[in-house]
Amino acid sequence: MQLAGLEVIVIGGGVAGLAVSAALLQRGASVILVEQAGGFLEVGAGLQISPNGACVIAALGQGEALDAAALRSRAVVLRDGTRGAAVLRLDLPQTGPGFHLIHRADLIALLERACTGLETRFAAHVTDVSLSGPRPSVTIAGGETLSADLVLGADGLHSVLRDALAQKRAKPFFTGQVAWRALIPCDPGARLEAHVFMGPGRHLVSYPLREGKLRNIVAVEERKDWAQEGWNHPDNPAHLRAALAGFGGPVPDWLAQVEKVWLWGLFRHEVAQRWHADRAALLGDAAHPTLPFMAQGANMALEDAFVLARRLESEADIPTALAAYQAARKTRVAQVVEAANRNARNYHLRPPLAQIAHLALRLGGRVFPDAPLRKFGWIYDHDVTRT
Repeated sequence: MQLAGLEVIVIGGGVAGLAVSAALLQRGASVILVEQAGGFLEVGAGLQISPNGACVIAALGQGEALDAAALRSRAVVLRDGTRGAAVLRLDLPQTGPGFHLIHRADLIALLERACTGLETRFAAHVTDVSLSGPRPSVTIAGGETLSADLVLGADGLHSVLRDALAQKRAKPFFTGQVAWRALIPCDPGARLEAHVFMGPGRHLVSYPLREGKLRNIVAVEERKDWAQEGWNHPDNPAHLRAALAGFGGPVPDWLAQVEKVWLWGLFRHEVAQRWHADRAALLGDAAHPTLPFMAQGANMALEDAFVLARRLESEADIPTALAAYQAARKTRVAQVVEAANRNARNYHLRPPLAQIAHLALRLGGRVFPDAPLRKFGWIYDHDVTRT
């Protein structure tokens, strides 16, 4: 199908929304992006872009921009939280697409640069989506209505379009875990590695950002008391320090430097049963929210965007293309979501199981050092730009 002149409305200006806008604009479509914030927000913290996501960024013409804005990660090091000692080191490939550490605002900026010709509507809260009639339409608070040949929902967990698809949602449930995120100054010369400090019922992930000037911190704790969903809720840094009390290595010093911290509750959401209508489709978290324990949320959004644009280009009409898009994506994202669900448990083992598991990791790492990376090769080596 020729996309030249195709009119598309994209709801949401995050990674998924900008990536699909860029992919469609490259193919000649006309895109209006509707974002409820006043602009592309310079907020967030660190993201890990694995090779499967980096392939998409390169296909959008931003491979060099990714290399310039991000740090190429050299390794993932699993550590015993209490002592800080290394349990397993996974050296990452330094050729090919690679693993990148990037601030979310920098990723948003480079995706925005890929969106030549994009029309934007900021401070535009979508209150309703109508899928009846020959062209779907969206209504913005204040009463303005926009219509197009195709509407795409990249509007996250509480997607207006997902509701418009008349799906009965299972109520999300609290996983019994909360997460904090923070940024602190990074020591000069810090290794370009992601470190995971594992402890009973809690863990901390940290890596450098922005030319090594910042250090990203994400910490997770199991608890009975739930916290509100969404990642922009400020918290007291003392709560973070209390949750990680007893952790060793560099962790106490890092946490002592935290001045601002955000807390959010981790909730499990089901993958949407139906991602599309005849002229509307979901992508990213709107279709398949995932927990952060495989660092694949942004990567899955990038994959969705490319596959959706390519299906629209290759199929005879929009409804056929959208059905093919869901068929191509649903099984994979469900498997990634489940892998993330399992990984949380692996980081939070308690004695004596933790000591046994750590010993097995150490021994296995000596005999088969690349085995853990190969275990998830089905995620990282998948290249949607070639399939």
